Amino acid sequence: MLDQRAFDAVAAAKLPGLEYILPRLSRIANHSVLWGGVAGTLALTSRPRMRRAALRGAIAIGLASPLANLVGKQTFRRSRPLIELFTPSARPLFPRAGVTLIPSIRSPWRLPTSPSFPSGHSASAAAFATAVAMEAPAAVAVPVGVTAGAVAFSRIYTGAHYPGDVLAGLALGTVAGLGTRLLWPTMPGPASSRWSKPVEALRGVSEDGEGVIVVVNPGAGGNNDVTRVLKERLPAAEIVEADDDLETTLKDAAGRAAVLGACGGDGTIRAAAAAALDQRVPLLVIPGGTLNHFARALGLETVADAVAAYRSGCVARVDVGRAGDEIFLNTASFGAYTELVQRRERLEGRLGKWPALAVAAVRVLRHTEPTDVYVDGRRRRVWFAFIGNCRYGARGVAPTWRRRLDDGVLDIRLIGAKRHISRSRAVAALLLGHLRLMPDYSAWSAGKLELKGGHGALRLTRDGEVGASEGNVIVSKAPAALAVFVPSKTTSRIH
Repeated sequence: MLDQRAFDAVAAAKLPGLEYILPRLSRIANHSVLWGGVAGTLALTSRPRMRRAALRGAIAIGLASPLANLVGKQTFRRSRPLIELFTPSARPLFPRAGVTLIPSIRSPWRLPTSPSFPSGHSASAAAFATAVAMEAPAAVAVPVGVTAGAVAFSRIYTGAHYPGDVLAGLALGTVAGLGTRLLWPTMPGPASSRWSKPVEALRGVSEDGEGVIVVVNPGAGGNNDVTRVLKERLPAAEIVEADDDLETTLKDAAGRAAVLGACGGDGTIRAAAAAALDQRVPLLVIPGGTLNHFARALGLETVADAVAAYRSGCVARVDVGRAGDEIFLNTASFGAYTELVQRRERLEGRLGKWPALAVAAVRVLRHTEPTDVYVDGRRRRVWFAFIGNCRYGARGVAPTWRRRLDDGVLDIRLIGAKRHISRSRAVAALLLGHLRLMPDYSAWSAGKLELKGGHGALRLTRDGEVGASEGNVIVSKAPAALAVFVPSKTTSRIH
């Protein structure tokens, strides 16, 4: 039997040093403790890609482990390899037929008694490594992949599994890792946009930051680190901490700067974009919020990324959405999401952002009602409306990424209340973003949209900031209106 021969060959192999390492690695991987530790380490970093990798890895293990241990093992019920442990001083002279000798140093603990096929350790290892590779850079994905391979090999080396068990576990885990895309689509690379001109063509700026004024929102997380990094890498830049009047601070800085920098979340970046547009200066986006949707669309995840983009000299032009008198860079919306944001803001000071969001979601689920609104002159009752600045690639009513930032169109998606849809189903669509085929869901692209509240002012959310708009609200586009710095690695995608 080929599987038995391969198992015997591994048992006979002498790998100095690994006889101590592999058994301990195998034991640490019990119950996915090893992968939980790696995921926790990734989640504690400040990089969104690492946090996404950790979450995707956890989801992948959640799929692979039950399939291997509850379905696979109970279906095939293959017996474990027959082994006999020995020490160098007490090696059996006549091993029993069909029994493989394994040095006791490789298995100093009780061997498992559950069915052998497929290997649950290998399935979890492959699932986690595959999921991490879909999100994390090679510097992280490769070590995780090597460790996963070592865990899989250790299951043969310690006598716990036949090679066929491990190969089946690796295949199952890889499929589970790739299958996470069905639950949570992966983000593509940075969105492409229209190239403008190199930074050298801008007057009054230099590589050390001369001519750059950076406004830091004091509410943005980790601002002490932001200021330190900026002072180290752009020593000639002026750094201003915004007071209570963020918009005035940004307008003043834009009026004096050759390049306006802004550090904060999407709301801060939206206000900075308005000031940069007014003064016709390029914007340096520095991620400093919780989600940083626009910064991530540009390919910027850290302060260091933003500084590197400035120094690369790549300036691109992106579309700007406009809803009434206010602009938006990512999305505008009305309906349940606007109510969710308002409730969260009222609770955030007491509970913190994420607990406030959870409580607000429960309250919206219990009390929200459809919004009466005229959409291009047609009266509709709407649970939720999403209006994207450029086409969004993911399905559903709450997509998160775009392939282009300069396509000149609005991406419009509505969940209406024309047919009976329960409140819980509508809010689930809002939170999960995958209920594309629910009744009265519609989606289309346009260059302009006309809205009017059915009963007075219409409450609109623009990049997470809520405001009321009286009368007709024209939602439109300003194509390629905003100049922003982008990483040099995206230049091949810029047209």
